[in-house]
Amino acid sequence: MLQSPHSSQVAAVPAQRVPARDRDQDAPWHTEAVCRRDEAGLFFAPSKEPTAARLSREEAAKRVCGGCPVMVECREHALLQPEPYGVWGGLTAAERRVVLARRRRRDVELKKATRPADHIAAAG
Repeated sequence: MLQSPHSSQVAAVPAQRVPARDRDQDAPWHTEAVCRRDEAGLFFAPSKEPTAARLSREEAAKRVCGGCPVMVECREHALLQPEPYGVWGGLTAAERRVVLARRRRRDVELKKATRPADHIAAAG
């Protein structure tokens, strides 16, 4: 998702959809975001939202993301920030926390795996 519902800025709808590989490389990724056409309420939870309503809303938001040419860029943005709320790149905040935890574990494992090889190479 592109902006929070509390933002005072209204995003313009792109006039034409351009495949990610054909986009102007100087244009920001979010100029092609499909969510620019949808209400932010679909991507961000209202306060005290019932669980069933939240799940339904999140699934609808994920369907929008599924057809977005910049879904990967959006997801990476949300993971790198990290964005604490909303559906971004087809993932909820909870799903992004899981992805980030897996990445941290993977990074730790990779560091552990390279230490013995570095030590052997330095000794040899």
